[in-house]
Amino acid sequence: MRAAPFAFLLGSLLVTSGALQAADEDFHVFTDAPRIFLTKQRLRLLQRERERDSVRWQQFDALVAGGAPMAEPGVAQALYYQVSGNAAAGRKAIEWALSPAATDLRQLALVFDWCGKAMTPSQADSLASKIERGIGGPIADISQQAARGLAAIAIADHLKDQGESILRPIVEIWWRGSAVRALIPREQFYPLLELIHALNDNVSVDLRESAPSAFKDLPFDYLTGSYPAPIRGPDNDFLVPVFVGDGEPDPKQAVWSRAAGLAMVALDPNSQEIQYLQGWLMQDRYIMRDPLGFLYEFLWANPYQPGLSYELLPLVFHDASTGHVFARTSWDEDATWIGYFEGHLQVFRDGKLETLRSGASTKPVRVGDAVILSAPMPENDGTVRFPAATEVTVVLGLTPRSSYDIEIDDEELTESSTDAGGTLVVTLPPETEAGVRIRKRP
Repeated sequence: MRAAPFAFLLGSLLVTSGALQAADEDFHVFTDAPRIFLTKQRLRLLQRERERDSVRWQQFDALVAGGAPMAEPGVAQALYYQVSGNAAAGRKAIEWALSPAATDLRQLALVFDWCGKAMTPSQADSLASKIERGIGGPIADISQQAARGLAAIAIADHLKDQGESILRPIVEIWWRGSAVRALIPREQFYPLLELIHALNDNVSVDLRESAPSAFKDLPFDYLTGSYPAPIRGPDNDFLVPVFVGDGEPDPKQAVWSRAAGLAMVALDPNSQEIQYLQGWLMQDRYIMRDPLGFLYEFLWANPYQPGLSYELLPLVFHDASTGHVFARTSWDEDATWIGYFEGHLQVFRDGKLETLRSGASTKPVRVGDAVILSAPMPENDGTVRFPAATEVTVVLGLTPRSSYDIEIDDEELTESSTDAGGTLVVTLPPETEAGVRIRKRP
């Protein structure tokens, strides 16, 4: 099973804007610890959650203080130390980080940053050396690159150049040079958000500026790119992000997906898109209580931030820059849902998910004033015919970024282009019933 990627597409603007940004950017880290995630505002929010004895704090306190098995013991104990001031928790986090079994660079960085006051000078030097060695390790995916960024920020005072020689290539060469143009797997999106948070808070570099339109639409892509029916976990329900492959949804990916949504809200809480996402995420049934998710539920969730009702959103989401189309007949769990992303066509109906083979067609799905259909088989001359009896017909599965002639009964021939995913939107006058023929232009 593989989670579906987000597409970040940027044209020649990237080269120009990147050059202008580089001239003014400073990648030396001089901020005070804690530097990573726990800004003064966020740390104060978490401490108030403790003072108010909120549901999320009760859960966090019960699991950590009660000695429950945890998926990330170092981070959990370090965060507990920061919020509660419990010295024993800080010592446990440090002992874990200094042990030979602790090799997760990201966790080591967070323990170092969050437990600095609890470490002796020799412990700090030992852990900083261990982290510095880890920074030089192999880089296979986004999560490892993000971990290097967090690590450089955490131990900047122990580096000769305050982390500049590590952070600058991550931003200028890796992100702006290649990653921003690539497909970002959804299971890797949370680490990317962590890196965005850390850079924003410490060197005033915002990776989102390299692809503003993609990040602006991302909350809606994230929200609509979830299947209507949740999965039932042992402790809570999970919204399931779109994925391709065989088998059942992976609950662990559902955890990281929710963590990504919560971290996304924390990045830009005042935008309208984010407020709809907040309304979607703050349903009590989705509060994470599992040995991994409880940590990120407490770290990122802000139940005091207002949210808008997601049920007011359009039932059809179409992002021309990525080619993603997600549509549903309603916001109920029994809705019929159709998704088209990265060339994959899926239909969720009657509680079952069907992934159609490439080139396959499916029955049209009516969503409000729109009809979603996959392109029927073309005729010998390449013409595709279909009836249209609605204002908007969204045709999936055509050739991406191509021009098509559109002929509608009793209308003049027009020309239109498909988006990055091969989607064509045909608009008719209201209350029109007509046959439509489309053919790719030479």
